[in-house]
Amino acid sequence: MGTSSELATLWSGADRVVVLTGAGISTDSGIPDFRGPNGLWTRMPGAEAMFDIDLYMNDPEIRRQAWANRREHGAWTAAPNRGHLALAELERHDHLEVLLTQNIDGLHQRAGSHDVLELHGTIWEVACMSCGGRWPTAEILARPEADPPCVLCGGVLKSATISFGQSLDARVLRAAAESVSYSDLFVAIGTSLQVNPVARMAGMANQLAIVNAEPTPYDDYADLIVRDSISAVLDEVRRSLT
Repeated sequence: MGTSSELATLWSGADRVVVLTGAGISTDSGIPDFRGPNGLWTRMPGAEAMFDIDLYMNDPEIRRQAWANRREHGAWTAAPNRGHLALAELERHDHLEVLLTQNIDGLHQRAGSHDVLELHGTIWEVACMSCGGRWPTAEILARPEADPPCVLCGGVLKSATISFGQSLDARVLRAAAESVSYSDLFVAIGTSLQVNPVARMAGMANQLAIVNAEPTPYDDYADLIVRDSISAVLDEVRRSLT
């Protein structure tokens, strides 16, 4: 296993660094990950059904559960942690070209990052699955219905996030893949690298570093693996490079 200082050295030697973040970077902000020991699906195995687009669209009870879960989501009160802040500062000092995230919580933007591609969408907006109308999530959560319909067409509403069975936005995915292919270093942080097509980007990297608590399918391809606290690792990289 590698160290924070080794990652800082690798990072400093690269001209074009692209970072991919997953749920693990937000756990220090109080938002649980999915597959970890204390993850949402570990503690509540049935919760995974709320993230399946076919079940969501066809089962009103699943939608009611999903809306109840959204009301309690940690993103509404969470603050960026040292990891988010470190990446924003690295961007400001031109040590980070593009930030890709599988997270839907918006914490990177709140930390000050600008070049962010949200691969799995955002919880801060709601979309109608029939007419495509969009609203701020807070506006929909303020309504009394347990499964609020679209006010324009009566269709099913869903957070503007990507569920299992949905396709990613083609333009966002293409931009992300291009950024990885042109990078000198791709750093995957807090992601299990199990969800495709995003995970396959790790296989496109010229150099790959992984910062994650658990093993990933791409560990054998990585030039460096760091298992320490994400916030602490990124804070050390920030101090070394800025």
